[in-house]
Amino acid sequence: MPKPDPHPYERLTPDVIIAAVESLGRDSDRRILALSSYENRVYQVGMEQGAPVIVKFYRPGRWSDASIHEEHGFALELAAAEVPVVPPLVRDGRTLFEYEGFRFALFERRGGRWPELGSATEREWMGRFLGRIHMVGRRQKFRHRERIDIARMGEQSCEFLLANGWIPAHLEDAYDTLTRDLLDAIHESFDSASGVAQLRLHGDCHRGNVLWTDEGPHFVDLDDCVMGPAIQDLWMLLSGNRRDMAEQLSQLLEGYTQFADFDHRELVLVESLRTLRMIHYSAWLARRWADPAFPAAFPWFVEPRYWENQVLSLREQLGAIAEGPLDLR
Repeated sequence: MPKPDPHPYERLTPDVIIAAVESLGRDSDRRILALSSYENRVYQVGMEQGAPVIVKFYRPGRWSDASIHEEHGFALELAAAEVPVVPPLVRDGRTLFEYEGFRFALFERRGGRWPELGSATEREWMGRFLGRIHMVGRRQKFRHRERIDIARMGEQSCEFLLANGWIPAHLEDAYDTLTRDLLDAIHESFDSASGVAQLRLHGDCHRGNVLWTDEGPHFVDLDDCVMGPAIQDLWMLLSGNRRDMAEQLSQLLEGYTQFADFDHRELVLVESLRTLRMIHYSAWLARRWADPAFPAAFPWFVEPRYWENQVLSLREQLGAIAEGPLDLR
C-alpha cells in the first residue's frame, strides 16, 4: 500500500477555524460543530451576534481559485434567479477568503431533511427544481470547472488503482480486463449520445446532497458542479429495477420539462454514468487515504471483500449497459 503523505488538514485546529471566521470582522462565541464532510472541512461556528454561520475550508490543492469562483458565481446566479440554493456570503465584494494557507467561504445555516422521493408528487417537485437549475445552467459554460469525462473518471481512475497496488493481487487481472471492457462499452454509449447539450450541473445529485423542507428541496453546496449532460443530475435519484427507474424518471421529467427541455438521447448514458461513478469513487477513496478521516470512515475499503464485491458489481454493470436505455413509454 502506498506510504501516506501528511494530510492537508493537520494545521486546521479550532483556534485557526475561529481566527479565520473572525478575520472577516465578526466575533465568534467559540462554539464549533463539525459537520459531515470528507473532501473539505465544514463547521458550524457560533457568533456573538446573530445566527451561527457555516464555514467551508476547501481541500488544499484540489481546486484553483478560478474554479472556486465559478462555483460561487453559479450559486449566486441561481439564488438571483430565486432557485433554492444556499450561496456563499459576500463580504466586501468577495466570497473566497484565505487564512494561514486555507481558503474558505461562509454560508448561512440552512436545515432540512434528506428527501424520500417516495411519491410521484415529490419526484415531480424535484424535477421542477432541477429543471430550474438547468435552465440557468444553460446560460453560459464553465471555463475552469471539470466536466463529465471518461478519461478523468474512468481511465485515469483505473490506472491509478492498478498502478498503486490498491487492487488485491488475486483480483488484478479480473479488474483490469473487466474495466477495459466496461470503458469500451461506455465509449460506445457516449458515441451514441454524441451532440447532446453540455451544461452547468450540480454534478453529484444524490439524496444525501439534497435537503427538503416544507417549501421543497434545496442544495447547500455546489462543490462538485461540473459541465455535462442533464441526465447526470437525474440518474442518481433513481432506484430499483429497470421498470421502477423508468417510472421514477418519467415522473422527474414531468416536472423537469416544465422549465427545461430534455434530450431523450441522453437515456443511453444512465448505466455508463453509474459505472464511471463507481470506478471514480474507488479512486477518490484511494487518493484521499492519507487523510485520517478516510481510514476512520471507510475501513472496509482496504478489505479484499470490498474489491470482490466491486468486481461483481462492475460485471453487473456490463450487463446493464448492454440492455440499452430505459424505456419511458
